[in-house]
Amino acid sequence: MSDCLFCKIANKEIPSNIVYEDEKVMAFLDINPVHPGHTLVVPKNHSETIFDTDEEILKSLIAVVKKVAEAVRLATGSDGLNIIQNNFKAGHQVIPHIHFHIIPRFEGDGLKTWPQKPYENEDQVKEIEKRIKNNLL
Repeated sequence: MSDCLFCKIANKEIPSNIVYEDEKVMAFLDINPVHPGHTLVVPKNHSETIFDTDEEILKSLIAVVKKVAEAVRLATGSDGLNIIQNNFKAGHQVIPHIHFHIIPRFEGDGLKTWPQKPYENEDQVKEIEKRIKNNLL
């Protein structure tokens, strides 16, 4: 896609700090990192979300995520990692090109994840379980 930022990076029309590249996938440092070492992993071919990405590309992506995540962990000395993949605007996807964030985390870094709360009751749990199962393709 000609106006996609990550396509432009993959095509090397825009400079980036590439840490990994093969024929299908590229990983580069985020220009606004949560912590130094925050890396993005993207397919070179355009797709917007996990839902329209070819399964073979997804397999390549996750294999590279695993490889790069270990390198980020070792390079930064982080205590842990967040690996995040957002979909659609409501899911906080900012760039409409599938990508995984690898974010090094450190004990006491003050970053919080989203708030969690229990289900209202067992009926609610069973209902959502049923609805998810009915929508599996």
